[in-house]
Amino acid sequence: MIREIQRKAAPGLPMLLLFLAALALGIWAFVGQVRAGNDGLAVVLMVGNVVIAFLCAGLFVVHPNEGKVLTLFGRYVGSVREPGLWWVNPFTAKHAISLRIRNFETQKLKVNDSHSNPIEIAAVVVWKVVDTAEAMFEVDDYEHYVKVQSEAAVRGLATAYPYDAHGEGEVALSTHQDEVSKRMLSEVQERLGKAGVQVTETRISHLAYSPEIASAMLQRQQASAIIAARRKIVEGAVGMVENALELLAEKKVVDLDPERRAAMVSNLLVVLCSERGTQPVVNTGTLYQ
Repeated sequence: MIREIQRKAAPGLPMLLLFLAALALGIWAFVGQVRAGNDGLAVVLMVGNVVIAFLCAGLFVVHPNEGKVLTLFGRYVGSVREPGLWWVNPFTAKHAISLRIRNFETQKLKVNDSHSNPIEIAAVVVWKVVDTAEAMFEVDDYEHYVKVQSEAAVRGLATAYPYDAHGEGEVALSTHQDEVSKRMLSEVQERLGKAGVQVTETRISHLAYSPEIASAMLQRQQASAIIAARRKIVEGAVGMVENALELLAEKKVVDLDPERRAAMVSNLLVVLCSERGTQPVVNTGTLYQ
């Protein structure tokens, strides 16, 4: 595996001034020899001027948050990251790679979650190049590689979790996004590490059931919500009835036999658990009539 080698190139500004001065001097001397009729020396000066112009090809500029990968006759010789004007061997090939933070959103992928329910999912991946040599030489096209491997990681993540949590403590895509995002970050980074890429953040941007089951799953969610609400209401009602019976016995308001106690519990539960307001019935007779 090719690793990045930091290279210090020659300062470009002094070299540029030197080449311009040499080229100006060479042109002046060439014109003088042509006028003097020294054709042989004029040819030599012309060749020298061409060489100086060719040496200027070794000049290159590195912009902020940019790296230049240098190769000489097919061999990697280093990378220059420091911004400025630099000069290297004119035969050296220079490949620019951006080191800026970039992000992209994956396509809406249709996959099955861990419960085999078809869902649609998409994610945002924030990344940057940290090793220019790996990005240039370890993969064919590192930008395309990032997109393909990120989508593969999102697919794998979606199949590892259910869309909704149906049990206590179960991790789900819709309810535990922070935990899911951390695992997605780890999986995407593992896939992209060989391309010299560092992933800084991943986040689910779209999550929904597939259209063919969306209505059915909505009814299921509504039913689950109703059941959970009913369970909460019943738990509260039982606690209130128990508290009422304890207070009646403690303050000795009335003594109830088991049959009357059961009737009272039944009436209280009906009142507390009913969705509509109850109509009271006043008993003007005895307790048993």
